[in-house]
Amino acid sequence: MNRPAPRTLRTVTGELPAASVRGPVLAHEHLVLDLDRLGDGAAVLHPEHHSAAVTAELVSLREEFGLSLVVELTCRGMGRDAGALARISRDARVAVVAATGWYYEPFHTPETEVGDVEQLAGLLVREAEGGIGASGVLPGVLGEIGSHGDVPTAAEAKVLRAGARAALATGLSVATHAQLGRGGPAQLELLTGEGLPAHRISIGHQDLLDDPGVHRELAAQGAYVAFDTVGKSAYRSDRDRLELLLALLEAGHADRVLLSCDISRHGYLLDEGGQGYGHLFRGFLPGLRAAGADDGVIDLLTRRNPLRFLTGASEEDN
Repeated sequence: MNRPAPRTLRTVTGELPAASVRGPVLAHEHLVLDLDRLGDGAAVLHPEHHSAAVTAELVSLREEFGLSLVVELTCRGMGRDAGALARISRDARVAVVAATGWYYEPFHTPETEVGDVEQLAGLLVREAEGGIGASGVLPGVLGEIGSHGDVPTAAEAKVLRAGARAALATGLSVATHAQLGRGGPAQLELLTGEGLPAHRISIGHQDLLDDPGVHRELAAQGAYVAFDTVGKSAYRSDRDRLELLLALLEAGHADRVLLSCDISRHGYLLDEGGQGYGHLFRGFLPGLRAAGADDGVIDLLTRRNPLRFLTGASEEDN
């Protein structure tokens, strides 16, 4: 069954009409996370220890910039906690969309080893329709479904195909993790090869890839190009990110861009000296404005595009 895309957003506290989202959206973030494979506790946002700091940041961004929605892409095998997301959302009074899917192969959970594409797609559909665990929270996006390298491994290709089939069955869109920005064209080919329209796909971490040609190619095919690690200077400077973004905008693809910071460890939080979730608004967008982007472009990049992505709206629906 190919179900039409929804016109409302599935948030962790219930359905929300997309038209009611009047402020900016963070299109790829983590509020709760556990990617710790070294035992050092660095790649963690534990709800017991960090939710107060996370909530405080979201409150500040709602009050200062009107932050209305966070797309939270912690999925299976990444320490997802839907109940904690619901508490943070209610306390911050910022809507949150939760996710389901599988990250890239080192973080795959056991069911991916034994299930085939159709079985894994069925698991995602059941979660989309029945909720995440006992929380009752319905995921509102499939992601961040991942791969690493220029071509997904066999295991990664399997979960990408499963994500595409689940998207077709549920009407949800797919956000990917492209490790260090690589492999986006191969991801898009796999997903569209299953029949999923490109405008329901966001290819992740493209601001880590110094290849404007790939960015234009993805956008020209209709996919969203996620510049979603803004502020992560250890990977790339924001000056370089801005140049890559301006090249994509100048090529006529402003309607294909998503922006976010991908906060993925406690060291990135403001109270631990990091850039915080607000770096997009405080540190990056002022530079984009200085380069000539007006309020309409900023609204397109930070609100209208992510809403169109989440609802699966095509250009004709705009």
